[in-house]
Amino acid sequence: MRTVFDISDPATDAYDLLTSIVVPRPIAWITTVGSDGVGNLAPHSFFNVACQTPPMVSFSSVGRKDTLRNILGNGHFVVNLVSEGMEDLANASSAPFAADVDEAHAVGVTLEPSEVVPVPRVAESPTSIECRLHSSLKLGNSHLVIGEVKAITVREDALEDGRPTMDALRPLSRLGRDEWGRPPEVIHLTRPKRP
Repeated sequence: MRTVFDISDPATDAYDLLTSIVVPRPIAWITTVGSDGVGNLAPHSFFNVACQTPPMVSFSSVGRKDTLRNILGNGHFVVNLVSEGMEDLANASSAPFAADVDEAHAVGVTLEPSEVVPVPRVAESPTSIECRLHSSLKLGNSHLVIGEVKAITVREDALEDGRPTMDALRPLSRLGRDEWGRPPEVIHLTRPKRP
């Protein structure tokens, strides 16, 4: 037996259902800077890799938030990884701050200059993805943002044989409601070859 949720029924909260089913979702803790020079730091869990070559990442902004406004204004953003131990800061930065408030400063997150984009990165994050805006598409009440990756930085202690390790990154994820996921248990499976 299954419960069927009719999306056309106003009583159905599709957003709540989808965010409880599409789990775990990686968190893009995005830094941007507005045209007024005010920084913005906000977590976005509608986030993924969008293209292999050239490398691109994407995230969706539900509504027209400061993050989106800043990216459309200056064309750059940085995706910072939220590692275990950073959940309280990431959650605090999701509060509805006024546009003239720098969330990083307000919640006590240290920023440092990025390598190639004019937007700072989160110093405590073990890795960052520096992006230039490729495109943006309005989808209903959301905006899909695609960024072309211009640089990736990884702390040296998080690398093994030139690649980041899950043990060092310890990534958190978003689940449903107010649930967060701790770093996953890692298993190894060899990809099958064509028969």
